Amino acid sequence: MTTSNKHPGAPWRNFYGRVKGKGLKASQQKYLDEDLAALSPGAVDWEDNPNRDVLDVQRMFDGKPIWLEIGFGGGEHLVHQAATYPDIGIIGAEPYLNGVAMLLGKIRKAGVTNLRVHPGDARNLMDVLPEASVEKAFLLYPDPWPKKRHHRRRFVTQEHLAPLSRVLKPGAEFRVATDIPDYVRQTMIEIPKAGFEWLAERPGDWRNPWGDWISTRYEQKALREDRAPHYMTFRRL
Repeated sequence: MTTSNKHPGAPWRNFYGRVKGKGLKASQQKYLDEDLAALSPGAVDWEDNPNRDVLDVQRMFDGKPIWLEIGFGGGEHLVHQAATYPDIGIIGAEPYLNGVAMLLGKIRKAGVTNLRVHPGDARNLMDVLPEASVEKAFLLYPDPWPKKRHHRRRFVTQEHLAPLSRVLKPGAEFRVATDIPDYVRQTMIEIPKAGFEWLAERPGDWRNPWGDWISTRYEQKALREDRAPHYMTFRRL
């Protein structure tokens, strides 16, 4: 699927991927109808915020440090982090509506309140986050786009990494997990170009998950199919 922003002032941005899959369960539609609006970080998309007014994230989370998860899938990791760190405010961006609905169900079950959810393109969200406002970011098992001609669609390109670098504080941590060797290669080439350094000092630093990690459905699938996960940690310079 290819889309672009509809507002006449918006930059041309192709979006590749699904925004909706199979039919939602009645409970999932209920979560979307009842919970999503209250969890919005504010006006993000160009149609709602054509002047690209910056979000007041300090007010949003009462001055808490801000973290960002890009493409949260079914939301397991996002909810786990919110529950583990209640003194942190976390924003998740995910365009796949079925995944958003799954997340909302997990939020209800966990009872976490330090989350905000943008059901759309992370680039639009990064447009309106304040510069140097985010202290940690996560990119976990992103769409691998395995065909070589599709590698430019991956998140680890400068189109995505440059705005991420802008919103991260100097010294902020950026975690990337993937089971695709070629995605590792592209990650190691492109992320340093955007102003990051890789923090690994020994093999265990990229072979072993982080201490506060929770294995996601995507990782479990990789393990079942004998693909080795890689856990890469970068620091914003």
